[in-house]
Amino acid sequence: MAKNKGVRIVITLECNECRSNPAIDKRSHGVSRYTTEKNRRNTTERLEIKKFCRYCNKSTTHKEIK
Repeated sequence: MAKNKGVRIVITLECNECRSNPAIDKRSHGVSRYTTEKNRRNTTERLEIKKFCRYCNKSTTHKEIK
């Protein structure tokens, strides 16, 4: 039988600066991505968290993508 979909879903967070400025003053080419979970009922809007980006070599805002 199929299991009921849970409240928690897996999301992907992507660096805003790497996405908007491709390969300008970067250590290497690429976009920083993190995966995490969020509660669908409590957090309905897109998540935005400050995390470390290894390509920018600093803490930047990471935004939820599809």
